[in-house]
Formats: sequence, structure tokens, C-alpha cells
Amino acid sequence: MPTIHPLGDSALAIHYGEQIDADTNHAVLLLFEALRKENLPGVKDLIPAYSSLTVIYDPILTRQHSGSASAFEFLSHRVGILLAAPTGMPASNNRLIEVPVSYEPDVAPDLEYLSQQLQLPTEEIIRLHLSRTYRVFMTGFLPGFAYMGTVDPAIACARKMQPRILVPAGSVGIAGLQTGIYPFDSPGGWNIIGRTSVRLFDPDKPDPVLFHPGDNVRFVRI
Repeated sequence: MPTIHPLGDSALAIHYGEQIDADTNHAVLLLFEALRKENLPGVKDLIPAYSSLTVIYDPILTRQHSGSASAFEFLSHRVGILLAAPTGMPASNNRLIEVPVSYEPDVAPDLEYLSQQLQLPTEEIIRLHLSRTYRVFMTGFLPGFAYMGTVDPAIACARKMQPRILVPAGSVGIAGLQTGIYPFDSPGGWNIIGRTSVRLFDPDKPDPVLFHPGDNVRFVRI
């Protein structure tokens, strides 16, 4: 059973444990959707992660509209009711997004380094990176940045000891069992193995971000 903890005086977190897997993440997203539909008083934001969900709220508004002496107690009680209710397991959104990626040396500055560290040919690293469909577990760090996983364990690698001051937008990287794409030019410490021209964040669109938690992503070599 998930646990509920306060985060200061205006947020609470629901934790499903420390594991990273599709079933746990799916349970997080089910609760996320249920809470969105509940439209509880004072709730300002819902932030799903790998195995947790954070609820940001205005304690004054929550107390005023709920009639409760404690905003945390009211909201944690409502969350508990949702967790106990039979929800079934509806299918994931199953949205599959294909992302074209170039793995050429001029846009893959860490590919040769990883080849040496992992003792794998660069073509094998590329093949393994292309071999899986990745789940978007969560978004964060930058608008449009999706934490996707999991990569084949053979190409899992630690973040760089010395992050780069500038990683170009569209750079595709690996860190641990995760892979991701930098939506903007920014500092970063992931190992860069390719680049895409796909725009991940467009503020002029009704939905400005390309990836959402629960999406499936496949990389296609160009």
C-alpha cells in the first residue's frame, strides 16, 4: 500500500516505493488521473514521478472549502479513499512516438568514450539503443524533457563526472538505465550518443510538450 507524507505545509507526497518499473509508474498515473477528476479544493498542481505523486495545494483554500481543520488531513483522507477504491487497470494510453536520431560522430561526442568504457563497438551501442521501446516515466528538469527507460543493461552508464556547460538542443543521452533528449541548449551531464531535430517544446501549440508520462517512444536511425 502506498504511503502518504506531508511536504512542508502546502504539499503531500504519495510514495509507492523505490522501484522503477512500468506497473508502479502505471499505478502512479492512475492516481494522477483520478485526482485530476476529483478537482479537490485548493489543489494547485499534481506532479507524477517514477514511483510517487506530489500534490501541491493552498492550505487556506483547502480548509475554507472543505471545512476541515487540517488541509493535509483532509487531502490525505481523500487520497486514501481513491487508493482503496477498485479502479481496474485500464490500458495505458499506448501512444507511440517515433523519433528520428542521427548517431553520427559529430553529434555523438560520447559514443566513442562509451564504447571504450562498456567494451562494446559503437554500432552495438547504437543497435541496443534502437532495440527497445521506451516508456516516458516522468517529465522534468526542463520543459519537455522526458525521463525514459529502460535501456538495455549492457549500455547503462553513469552520468559524466564533469557535466558539460552546453549540451545542444535535441541531444540524445543515456544516464543509468535512462535515456532522454535535451529540449533546449543547456548544461547537462548525460552521455550524448546522438541528436534529433524533433522539437520537444513549442509554446505556440495548445499542448506545448511532445512527451507525456505513459507515452511510448521508439528511436529511428537516420
